[in-house]
Amino acid sequence: MASQDWFDKDFYKVLGVSKDASEAELKKTYRKLARQFHPDSNPGDAAAENRFKEISEAYSVLSDKEQRQEYDQVRAMGSGARFTAGGGGQGGGFEDVFGGMFGQQQGGGGQRVRFGQGGQGGPGGAGGFEDILGGMFGGGGGFGQTSGGYRGFGGPTKGRDVTASTTLDFTTAIAGDTVKLSQGNGRPVNVRIPAGVADGQKIRLRGRGEPSPDGGEAGDLVVAVSVRKHPVFERDGLNLRVDVPVTFVEAALGATIEVPTLGGSPVKLKVAPGTPSGRVLRVKGRGVATKNGTGDLLATVQVAVPSHLSDKQREAVEALAATLPDENPREDILAKARD
Repeated sequence: MASQDWFDKDFYKVLGVSKDASEAELKKTYRKLARQFHPDSNPGDAAAENRFKEISEAYSVLSDKEQRQEYDQVRAMGSGARFTAGGGGQGGGFEDVFGGMFGQQQGGGGQRVRFGQGGQGGPGGAGGFEDILGGMFGGGGGFGQTSGGYRGFGGPTKGRDVTASTTLDFTTAIAGDTVKLSQGNGRPVNVRIPAGVADGQKIRLRGRGEPSPDGGEAGDLVVAVSVRKHPVFERDGLNLRVDVPVTFVEAALGATIEVPTLGGSPVKLKVAPGTPSGRVLRVKGRGVATKNGTGDLLATVQVAVPSHLSDKQREAVEALAATLPDENPREDILAKARD
């Protein structure tokens, strides 16, 4: 960056922060503004693109401790300073600001300190203006640069994300656990799996990925989770579903039955007389427990029909059928299908 720019541009005003803003406040403000004015979010908007460049330029200087110190020192000299040629009766220019510092006389007839463009030494091998200021502020190169050169727009680069995958059994996914994974670089890492993680869900661990190449924040570790099926239970959001067989007699006459729970003792449920197959019985609070809430256990009644009957049992069923009303339970759906 040209030294004159540091006098002309108020980077604190560009970011909208005070001069004593902390590093955390600078980073938070920069991220917010960068998201707002990023060219990807404002396609074809030249004003937004220019604003994004200003924000990035300001943050790249203020986020670097050494550059921020240099910037504050230069700004303290006064934003009215300019690089002007001396002489005549004109008011003192930027050269006059430093004249007294190096013991030079001022005024039309006095000797003035001259500032070249930098890079080539003047008479006697003296460096230019940028070399002088570089020495004053501890810089090793051109003014406004670090040993690695001026950062340019955009600020520090975030490190790359690292991906990993794991397969959990159903119970572990519901209860949560800490698992050890191997990253792409071969290093093991312990990952806390939160309770209630679902099949196909991705867990993002901030700052556990690759380090930044230029001092920015590290990337993230993104873990893709697969969950094995359970032989009894099925997940439905925060609820757990289970099919519960009942006999024809239990469904017809009513009964109290036991229903399994995940990781706990069975619970007792009452089946009302005449309960049809497919009716759902709810057990409150026995589903998936997460920080966002707890689901229920949904037990679906399935009436089990005997596959084989003895002659005596068949006679008993036929005797029962003879006492029941002569009705067609499918009449309603047949009528609706014809409409």
